[in-house]
Amino acid sequence: MITRFAPSPTGPLHLGHAFSALTAFERARAAGGTFLLRIEDIDQSRARPQWEAQIYEDLHWLGLDWPLPVLRQSERQPIYDAALDRLWDMGLIYPCTCNRRDIEAAASAPQEGGAPLTGPDGIVYPGTCRHKPRPALRPRDMALRLDMRAAATQPVSYVETGVDAGPRTTSAATLVQAVGDVVLARRDMGVAYHLAVVVDDAEQQITEVTRGLDLAEATPIHVLLQQLLTLPVPQYHHHRLIRDETGKRLAKRDDARAIARYRDDGASPQDIRRRVGL
Repeated sequence: MITRFAPSPTGPLHLGHAFSALTAFERARAAGGTFLLRIEDIDQSRARPQWEAQIYEDLHWLGLDWPLPVLRQSERQPIYDAALDRLWDMGLIYPCTCNRRDIEAAASAPQEGGAPLTGPDGIVYPGTCRHKPRPALRPRDMALRLDMRAAATQPVSYVETGVDAGPRTTSAATLVQAVGDVVLARRDMGVAYHLAVVVDDAEQQITEVTRGLDLAEATPIHVLLQQLLTLPVPQYHHHRLIRDETGKRLAKRDDARAIARYRDDGASPQDIRRRVGL
């Protein structure tokens, strides 16, 4: 059993991160398996060395350890490029020049009828650029989208071991209608989350992905990409979310709940465990 904790170094780790990391670590330990740390720093405009350093400090303070070296996404663009080239050669991705305002306007057009559908990436892309002529070579300076109508030709399935555990299946029609043509490469980053996480999980031989319930709706996208790239499909353990007093999910802007702040105020690792219900 191999699982992982994969934070982005764009701010301080908070109680929600502590719960996720501890959950993954203890599941690996209970199974006699391996806990890995991955730094998801593809967004170099927001990633900062000091936040990465604090990730290591916070996790060590909580009592976690992991094998070295740590995989860092910013060092892996050639690997992501190879996956994008493969999908391009299969005719499954296409360039997109739409910005957020273009997508909102197209999805809200009178002929569409009703409110725009939303999926894991926000408004389901209306397909504006899907039928434009494709260049012979994959563009390196444009957003690239997965042509879901061409890619999703059969249902995707995986096993959930977290909240409401059991088998999960998503139909091809649901992927097309409710998920749509998700972005796999961004113009300013070279790759997007959905593709990077799938390629990295395969590289690290992850057998169980441990992460928050907020990412469960993205999992069918990841399983589809695994199938398209002939990569192993791991189990998925989506755990409950840590929320504030109003029921809102914690975010990195919730600095008052940062692990480092609790530590500076004299809390112990066991205090953190109690706060997150472990």
